[in-house]
Amino acid sequence: MVKVQRIVLDVLKLHSPNGLEFSTQLAEKCPGCWFNFKVMEVDEKTETVIIVVESEDIPYEDVANAITAMSGTIHSIDEVEVISFDDVESVSAATDV
Repeated sequence: MVKVQRIVLDVLKLHSPNGLEFSTQLAEKCPGCWFNFKVMEVDEKTETVIIVVESEDIPYEDVANAITAMSGTIHSIDEVEVISFDDVESVSAATDV
């Protein structure tokens, strides 16, 4: 079993919704995930942002679908952290620590 625990996304989005609204909507779609939203570049109609997502097990498809639903486009996955477990007992032991 492999779990994605951290992912860094390069995203292009419209100015609206703003960063707070965008991040809040992402969090609502992905309970248990922590989001960090940073604007890297602004032009006339769009913003390039870096979104860092952290969780015990990130539902990537839910995150990607939420970004797309808000007219965002994922340009790239810039960083990923995953953890692999041999079995369910290992998962329980790791999360109990």
